[in-house]
Amino acid sequence: MTTRLGSLNEFCWMDLKTRDSAGTATFFSTTLGWRFAVDEKDWRKAVKITIDGHPVGGVSDLANPVYPPGTPAHIAYYLAVDNVDRRAEVATANGARLVVPPFDAGDQGRMATLIDPVGAAFSLWQPRNFTGWQFPSRLAGAPHRMVLTCAQPEQARHFYQKTTGTPLISADFIAADGPGASAPQWELAVGVEDLDGVVARTHDHGQDSATWSENAGSRVVRLSSPEGLTLLVRGLEQ
Repeated sequence: MTTRLGSLNEFCWMDLKTRDSAGTATFFSTTLGWRFAVDEKDWRKAVKITIDGHPVGGVSDLANPVYPPGTPAHIAYYLAVDNVDRRAEVATANGARLVVPPFDAGDQGRMATLIDPVGAAFSLWQPRNFTGWQFPSRLAGAPHRMVLTCAQPEQARHFYQKTTGTPLISADFIAADGPGASAPQWELAVGVEDLDGVVARTHDHGQDSATWSENAGSRVVRLSSPEGLTLLVRGLEQ
């Protein structure tokens, strides 16, 4: 499968927001082979995540005063659109709640943050000088698909199609299992060549991972960092 992640009207970037940057970097570099390093070309000296030299995300320190006290660790995902202001208006007209109004992120792009009608947070990103992640198809350890698990998956699917004007080709909308399901959130599914090896390295790191089956019987492992940042991991053959 040729991934569409990173294209317009698809998710294009992630930002790991954490209070334990060192622990987060150790966990994901150990389990998935991600590389965390300061981007010396960035005037902010931001920490970027790369896979085989391909940027796939960044890291933000929640100790920064820009974040309200008590903000929980989480991963922010960015959905590339043609016009943030217009798409934010469409989103709110279709039941979303605007959390951060559209603003310019320097010369890199324009963004806004919202909560969708089923309760999942997401950000809209209008690219200018920064378009997001770019990597070869089927690169091991790289973004594979985006997954939203919630009580109303069809409502969510319809909302994002209305917001962007087109179906999200690289996104899955899955029904939550029972009343004990976690709060709705977008999660990244990463493709790997050795799923069992990822599970073993996760256990060696002292963390548990939950494995569940899709309707086709393929395995998906949910990784959770010590701080509770979660990702889904699938074999590239799936």
